[in-house]
Amino acid sequence: MKRYKQANQDIRLPEDLAARTAADTPRKSAAPRRVIALATAAALLIGAVAVGTALVRRDDTGEFNHLTFGPDDTTQSPALTTDAQIPTETTEQISGLLPLQLTKVSHPEQAQYPLDDVYLSSPEYELWRKEHNARLKQPEGYDEGVHEASVALMQQFLPSTAESEGQNRVLSPLNLYLALAMLTEATDTTSRAALLDLLGADSIDTLRSRVASIWNVNYVDDGRVTSRLAASLWLADRLSYRADTLECLAKNHYAETYQGKMGTEEMNAALRSWLNKNTGNLLTEQANGVSFDPLTVLGLATTIYYKASWDNSFSSNLTADDTFHTTSGDITVSFMHDSEHAYCYWGDGFTATYRSLGDGKMWLILPDEGVSPDQLIEAGDIFTLTQDFAQNWSDKKHLRVNLSLPKFDVVSDMDLTTGLAELGLGDLFNPACADFSPITDDPALQDQLALSQAKHAARVKIDEEGCEAAAYTVMVLTATGAIIADEIDFVLDRPFIFIVTGSDNATLFAGVVETP
Repeated sequence: MKRYKQANQDIRLPEDLAARTAADTPRKSAAPRRVIALATAAALLIGAVAVGTALVRRDDTGEFNHLTFGPDDTTQSPALTTDAQIPTETTEQISGLLPLQLTKVSHPEQAQYPLDDVYLSSPEYELWRKEHNARLKQPEGYDEGVHEASVALMQQFLPSTAESEGQNRVLSPLNLYLALAMLTEATDTTSRAALLDLLGADSIDTLRSRVASIWNVNYVDDGRVTSRLAASLWLADRLSYRADTLECLAKNHYAETYQGKMGTEEMNAALRSWLNKNTGNLLTEQANGVSFDPLTVLGLATTIYYKASWDNSFSSNLTADDTFHTTSGDITVSFMHDSEHAYCYWGDGFTATYRSLGDGKMWLILPDEGVSPDQLIEAGDIFTLTQDFAQNWSDKKHLRVNLSLPKFDVVSDMDLTTGLAELGLGDLFNPACADFSPITDDPALQDQLALSQAKHAARVKIDEEGCEAAAYTVMVLTATGAIIADEIDFVLDRPFIFIVTGSDNATLFAGVVETP
């Protein structure tokens, strides 16, 4: 069996879904409907793809079960499978409500990294290593276009605006990519073409295959690194849906499907609880402001939660207060200190190094004096560095790096509406131009659907032990060069950029620290 590809392939949405959900459905409405949607990622994502919002829930163990849906291909991950029998329909009481679970998905179990095996010679380590290598072995070119799309999103949303000048900014390009990929399934014609162009895919089949590989590589829960992705689909209980679209979202985006009454306080509480659990309680303040609209039609959600330890942790005994120079004045913050042999990289206007985090890295990029983070983001060389640092970067040297890194906890909440329009998705916000016909066959509802809200929240924090991060995206559809020395002091005492990359250098998180 193949990870996220073959298990439970025979699971289908109930054949009477359309008839059952169509009961009492108003076929025409003069008033535009409102959508509220939410999602979490290490990240979270919710894209509400109809009139309303989405909800997701955990099982009794507190863990998500993900159905092994996915596009057909020949990629083998033999050790990463599960033979769990998943029921096609279950029910669960949630605060007096009874959402109906139509499909359920299951994560393949992963071999655990033997943290106490000093010599890494045990059978447990060999099993982990075999599964780890199989997870990273994906079809050649599977990530083509993903980096370019991530760069476009970072260049659009990381630079400061009049409202965010001097403030910390952070986002999850991977979370945004998966959110937009799910949204693509809900669109057609020119709307789908615009999304595919932004995501760097020549067809919807290419995008589906790419999403499968992204999940295979970036879903990690092996005791060494936590990088959990999740997806869900939530339906209102009185509307008619196109079952083929719902089934496609389950198979190709690993989305569990639920159906229930939207807009009640009990459902809102269940949603917030799910969001907090899937973001490691990192975004509770943001989740508290999320609620269901009574006119919710359909919601799409994906999440990411990330946690990893430094390969070489900082000593807390060396942590000390020092001065950080913000654009508005000096402040005192706690700096972590360490010296180790590592590569330093020089580019036009910056110096960079990185610290290893399990399978991935945190890149630390310090602008030269007089150069702003925004200038480096716009130029884009830093993104080339984080993707191809080992082979082709010419101006680099291996030396002792005396690192002074401020502890930080950065949170950002962005409105994506204007930025997505500037990236070529403006028609999605116009009901006269948007095509969301895959959602429903009701022509009256089709004519009203448009993307009316798109928000993204993320948080990244670091300390002596490592990094923890989460993110969510909300999408709502409604009906209406330097001198190189043998030693360097790398002191991040002014605004700087960080980028967290995963196993395959996918950009999981990126941000600007203006004030630690």
